[in-house]
Amino acid sequence: MLAGKSAPEAPGSAAGAASGPRGVHDDALVLGMVASFTGSNKERGRAMRIGWETAIAEANDAGGINGRKLRLVAYDDGYDPARTGPAMKEVVEGQGAFAIVGNVGTATSAVAAPYCAEKDCVFFGALSGADVLRKTPPDRLVFNFRASLAAEAAAAVRYLVDVRRLAAHRIAVLAQDDDFGRSGQRGALEQLGAYGVAEADVLTLSYPRNTADVRDAIAKLKARAADVVAVVMVATYKPAATFVRKTKDARLNLTYTTVSADSNGLSEELVLSGEGYTDRVLLTQVVPVPTSGATTLIRYRKELERRAPGEKPGSTSLEAWIGAQIFLEALKRAGRDLDTAKLVAALEGIHDWDLGIGGPISFGPGDHQGSDMVFGWLLQPDGTYQQVALE
Repeated sequence: MLAGKSAPEAPGSAAGAASGPRGVHDDALVLGMVASFTGSNKERGRAMRIGWETAIAEANDAGGINGRKLRLVAYDDGYDPARTGPAMKEVVEGQGAFAIVGNVGTATSAVAAPYCAEKDCVFFGALSGADVLRKTPPDRLVFNFRASLAAEAAAAVRYLVDVRRLAAHRIAVLAQDDDFGRSGQRGALEQLGAYGVAEADVLTLSYPRNTADVRDAIAKLKARAADVVAVVMVATYKPAATFVRKTKDARLNLTYTTVSADSNGLSEELVLSGEGYTDRVLLTQVVPVPTSGATTLIRYRKELERRAPGEKPGSTSLEAWIGAQIFLEALKRAGRDLDTAKLVAALEGIHDWDLGIGGPISFGPGDHQGSDMVFGWLLQPDGTYQQVALE
């Protein structure tokens, strides 16, 4: 049920005497991750883990943070919230993780975040843009790097209407049937409403979470095919790819967007499907296209090549790596005498920090979302992506 540790133990991490709170040792700091390493969303978990491990290895090679080497323990929940609780307990209580980083999923995060609150454990950088992690005022221990799903879906609608010049009333929405899907669907419907389209007039489609079963959604779409020119998808990469492939097989002439799907997983699925399956497919992402010539992205690619040879740069590992840079910066600011309160204060003290990704990172006591940036990635026939303006 549980995946093994994500990396060999740092020297002294098991034997070093505890010098403070759980997971804080004289020469080591233990971090935890619970993500999907099996099941339909396993590519997200795998890539998230690689991104964090790459950043941690780089930091450890430079001497660690405040005299401590970092160690990540990663356990699998299969994108199944019923498995998240036991996995979190093992990571925090069994393995002694000081903080939880890079968890994957919305329904799973809805289990993990309250558990972290009980254990006074920071919950940082989850791969979820859902409302459940974005309360007003924010939960003290929950910090997000990425823009919300609602913001991504709204940006996708603006792209279709303002850039592609498609009729707003002919845009449908496909959403996973859970909080993840509903959070993104809300953003799409609100933006369509701003263009004068009533919610009742929007064709809304759904599919069951943790599956790629889009048969009912496609059947409903076919019944309204003459009315629809584009679909905004709030889906993980496998159901998104399945939906694109099957609707193209049905010769439906559509433009597609999807929110934060794993870029490598989606492109591989569609390129392997054959010629034409990559046409008119746009991803909204919370990070820039990783092939950019920006200094920060060159560093990411070099570190990824060094730490994970053969791993293709992609949206998920880049999001993880960027999230890790922010978290490591907060650890540095928190100092040697580390505890949860000092980490929270250090994160909230990061203001207008320029990491070189196109905009500043900022937190505060009333704002635990570090970035609102949304980027457009247009899929190319060879499986690469071209960054495009969304507005």
